[in-house]
Amino acid sequence: MTVINTNVKSLISQNALSKNNRALSAAMEQLSTGKRINSAKDDAAGLAIASRMTAQIRGLDQAVRNGNDGISMLQTAEGALIEVTNMLQRMRELSVQAANDTYAPQDRGYLDQEFQQLKDEIHRVSRATQWNGMNILDGSFVGDEGVAGKFAFQIGANEGQTVTHTLGDIGFRKAVIETEVTREPATAVAQRGTITLSGTYAAGDSVSVNLSGTAYSYTVLAADVASDDNDTNLAAIAAKLKTQIPAGTATSTVSGAVITYTAAANAVDLAATVSRTVVGDEAALAGIQDLDIATTPKASEALAALDLGIDTINSARADIGAMINRLTYAVDNLTNVSQYTSASRSTIQDADYAKASSELARTQIIQQAATAVLAQANQQTQTVLKLLQ
Repeated sequence: MTVINTNVKSLISQNALSKNNRALSAAMEQLSTGKRINSAKDDAAGLAIASRMTAQIRGLDQAVRNGNDGISMLQTAEGALIEVTNMLQRMRELSVQAANDTYAPQDRGYLDQEFQQLKDEIHRVSRATQWNGMNILDGSFVGDEGVAGKFAFQIGANEGQTVTHTLGDIGFRKAVIETEVTREPATAVAQRGTITLSGTYAAGDSVSVNLSGTAYSYTVLAADVASDDNDTNLAAIAAKLKTQIPAGTATSTVSGAVITYTAAANAVDLAATVSRTVVGDEAALAGIQDLDIATTPKASEALAALDLGIDTINSARADIGAMINRLTYAVDNLTNVSQYTSASRSTIQDADYAKASSELARTQIIQQAATAVLAQANQQTQTVLKLLQ
């Protein structure tokens, strides 16, 4: 049938050209982006799978960084403990030296000076060692689990893929109380004195002042030691202790960590004694906080405490070393999983350039051929005019 109004051959050519243009555009898009899946229409299921793999890969890569950060933190902690071990060894050496009767008491005093300085430095190191602004050796860190000194390392891409390590309190607490009683003439002026708090306290510790045979105590609360500034904590404790002294016994004022008290009446002897009780001190080196080597017996007794301290630090270092090795293997495993997951995603999402370039060449040739055929189809209707001549 010969018709003019509906050029079927032209419509067939147009439809073929339209389909070929879509295939040509898809091939060019793949070659331009490097991806086989550029939108959901390309492969809906493949897009979903690739998206989930992307989430996993990015999570794994971040977990690798988390693991390396954990290793760095633990290495910082062990570096500090190496020096603590060195100082404990030197303190033990001084104790052995002071236990020898060839030294006079004055000589032991010289030895004890170095001993006390080393002990103070161990305390300082345990309180001042930080990583990323956090103290890591004093047990002050509390994570979501609520356990002091327990660190959780997220070394997986998903919830719950963590490992934990507890550093705890490596050093010891120093709660020092100094008293000074200024004795004025008993019949003329009421007796005055001062109490000065220093050192470090923890929740549950108690401090007690005894005035004329009556003790007035205060138990430290968590809120009293919540500040990162120890002077602020001491001021809070001093203010609470002041309130325990009744006005009928003495009037008192507080300035920072210093309490100044005055007897309520003249001729009252306020002989002040102050004591402290450290409750629940689970610090690793709590046993060395009161050591000295000023005498032969004390020097001998210090040896056992120092041996225990060295063993405790060695155990802590062994735990840290084991965790560093574990994290190292975990990081290596995460790197491997990320690598092979990336390879799997590549097979789904990335363009095969050999195939895409072949498709581009094919569709370009077909486009040229379809264009030529469409031109011929449009020319065929001209033959109908000959029937009208």
